[in-house]
Amino acid sequence: MKYRNLGKSGLKVSALSFGTMTFGNDWNIGFGDQERANRMVDTSIDAGINLFDTADIYSNGTSEEMLGKAIKGKRQDLIIATKVLGQMSDDVNDKGLSRFHIMNSLENSLRRLGTDYIDLYQLHGFDPSTPLEETLQALDDLVRQGKVRYIGMSNHAAWQISKGLGISALNGWTKYTSAQMHYSLINRDLEHEVIPLAEDAGIGILVWSPLNGGYLTGKYRDGKLKDEDRFAGSGLKDFPPVPDKEVADKIVDTLIEIGANHDAGPAETALAWLTERPGISSVLVGSRKMEQLESNLKAADIELSNDETDALNEVSKPRVPYPQWMLAVQQGL
Repeated sequence: MKYRNLGKSGLKVSALSFGTMTFGNDWNIGFGDQERANRMVDTSIDAGINLFDTADIYSNGTSEEMLGKAIKGKRQDLIIATKVLGQMSDDVNDKGLSRFHIMNSLENSLRRLGTDYIDLYQLHGFDPSTPLEETLQALDDLVRQGKVRYIGMSNHAAWQISKGLGISALNGWTKYTSAQMHYSLINRDLEHEVIPLAEDAGIGILVWSPLNGGYLTGKYRDGKLKDEDRFAGSGLKDFPPVPDKEVADKIVDTLIEIGANHDAGPAETALAWLTERPGISSVLVGSRKMEQLESNLKAADIELSNDETDALNEVSKPRVPYPQWMLAVQQGL
């Protein structure tokens, strides 16, 4: 397993990390078997993974509870990350990023995880109903109290990240260390704004859904399975979206061809490509089955050649939006 710094912090994280959204069956996309969760965590640790990610909203807290039980006796050497934002009850204040909700949610996450501190506490999205100053001051207070060690955010636009960094700098508050974002060979939108910002600001990218909801495993290629079956039962359909199925299938074909050179499948090859992308600190893998996890872990040992990387870059080449294409024209003059 390779390790790299989380952004410009001194914290070393494994190139692959384990996401536990499948822990708990409230969303009908996971499982409630604690023994299986224990095996997955132990297998991940044996493979060199040191970062485990969850969120309070995953199965309404069940994911945190199951992860807490799985890491019991091993917690000190692990990096535990969780997130806050989602609605956890019918109470009008039990959601969002107000100081009230953050403080309450942190205590509940600590209890469910069975720990005294969270290594990485992340905003699960942007809350337009709460002043960002209120949110960031609350996070800074948690860091000063020793209950949180690093802070990050997820699913933010570049301008929202930049605004948060500016507010923290102006007030001398703890700054974002990480951004947990969706990124895959099918969806490379992150490259236009967020990754350049993250690299400039010293923020490490943690990638969620690196296989685009399973599409890059190849099982949806050529209509073998209905695309809407991805995350079936969760209320999420075509998630994350696949904008162009024809292009996506060409990407899968290329992954299969390149994977054959490494005795690997398309999923492991896609993960290997992501781990070497600029700005990426760690790629989250999550599984419902042990064999899926064991397969994904093989990605840590794959070394793609320059030609193989170039082939994947070309087949997945994203459209360049404005103003990026205009900036490129001006720089070439």
